[in-house]
Amino acid sequence: MTHMRRTLVATLAALTALQAENWPNWRGPRADGTSAEKSLPTTWNQTTNITWKLAMPEVSGSTPVVWGDTIFLSNSDGGSIQIWSVDRNKGTVKWKAKVADSDDKVRKGNMSSPSPVTDGKTVWAMSGNGQVRAFDFSGKELWHRDMWKDYGRFGLNHGYGSSPLLLSDGLVIQVLHGFKTDDPSYVLKLDRNTGKTLWKVERPTDATVESPDSYTTPVLIMAKGKPQVVITGGDYVTGHDPATGKELWRGGGMNPRGNPMNRIVASPVTLNDIVYVPTRVNPLQAYRAGGSGDVTKSHLVWANPNGPDVPTPVTDGKYLYMINDRGIAWCFDALTGKEVYSGQRIKPAIYSSSPVLADGKIYMTNEDGLTTVIKAGPTFEVLAENPLEEYTLSSPAVSNGQIFIRTKNALYCIGKRAS
Repeated sequence: MTHMRRTLVATLAALTALQAENWPNWRGPRADGTSAEKSLPTTWNQTTNITWKLAMPEVSGSTPVVWGDTIFLSNSDGGSIQIWSVDRNKGTVKWKAKVADSDDKVRKGNMSSPSPVTDGKTVWAMSGNGQVRAFDFSGKELWHRDMWKDYGRFGLNHGYGSSPLLLSDGLVIQVLHGFKTDDPSYVLKLDRNTGKTLWKVERPTDATVESPDSYTTPVLIMAKGKPQVVITGGDYVTGHDPATGKELWRGGGMNPRGNPMNRIVASPVTLNDIVYVPTRVNPLQAYRAGGSGDVTKSHLVWANPNGPDVPTPVTDGKYLYMINDRGIAWCFDALTGKEVYSGQRIKPAIYSSSPVLADGKIYMTNEDGLTTVIKAGPTFEVLAENPLEEYTLSSPAVSNGQIFIRTKNALYCIGKRAS
C-alpha cells in the first residue's frame, strides 16, 4: 500500500476504522469494491456451500452492510421502506425499523435502492423518496430528515439510487437530477450526529433531458495530501472541499456526442490520486484529482471507448477490471489505460450488480443470480459459475470469509465464517 493510499485510508475516518472483515457500505471497507479477505468460497449453488438463507420481501438494488455479528439491509416491505438488522450467525431478523412510510416502484427499482452505511455504532439509512434516518445498533432512532420536504422531490427517470458517503463529521449526499424536475442539482452534507445540514451547494450543468440524472455514489480521494469529495454525473466529474462543499475543479468529456439520454449509473473508483470516471459506456476516463477550474485537458490521464454502463469497475492497484451490462469483461492497465485483455464474454445476461475483488478473484453477478468468478490478473480465466437462479440487482458483500448475495427471494450467506 502506498503512502498516499495509507493517507486516504486514514482520512476516511469512521469508514476506515473498520477491520477488513467488515463491509460497512455499498463498496466495502475502502469504498472501492475490494476486500482483503482470504480463503473465500469459489463455488456454490442453492443447496451447496450455503450457510443460511433469509427470505426477502422484494428485490432491491441496495447491498447488504456487515459489521461484526450484524447485517443491515434496506428493504421494500409491505408498501414502506424499512431497515432490517439481521443476526449474522443465525440468519434471523433482530429488529426492523421504518425508514419511509411509502414506497414506489420505478422501472427495475424501488425506494430501497440506496445502501445503508455504518461505523459500528450507528447505522444511517436513506430511501429513494428522500427520508434519511440514523439508528443505534439496538434499533433506536437517533434522528430523521425529510429531504423532499426541505428541498423538493427528486426528479430522476429511474428513481433515486445513490448511497450516502460517510465522512468523519457527516454524510455527503448527492442529488443530481433533471429529467423529471426543473430544480437544480445539488450536493449536501448532514451532521452524522444530529442530521443538521452542514452545507448545501448547487452543482450546475449544461446537460439536457435525461443527461443530468446520476445514480452514482460520491467517493473521497486525496489530491496533493488534501481530501476531496468526487461527484460524477450531469456530463461532468467534480471535486469538492469536504468542509464547505465548494467546487474546486471540474472535468468534462463525459458526453462527447451530446447524447441527451446520457444518464450515468456506474460510480467513480479511486486509486491514489486517480479517479476512474465511467459514463454511459463511451468513454471510460481516468482523471488525476486536483487542479482548479476546468481540468478537462490538464488532468485527463487516459480514456477508452469501452466502458461499463451500470456495473462499477474495480481495481487491485495494477489493473482496472470491468464488466459491461451484457457480460463482456475488460482488463486495463490502471495507470496507462492500455487494454490488457478485452471483449471477454462471460455468461450472456444483463449485469446490474458491480464486481467485487477479493482473494485474487473477481466476483461478477448477473440479474439471473449467476455469479461468475474470474481470476484476477492479466490473463482472463473463468474459475467457476455459481447459479442461484433468482432475480438479482444487488452487489455482493464480503466479510470474514463469507460472501453475502441478496436476490429478490433471499439473502444468502455463502461459506463458513473464518475463526
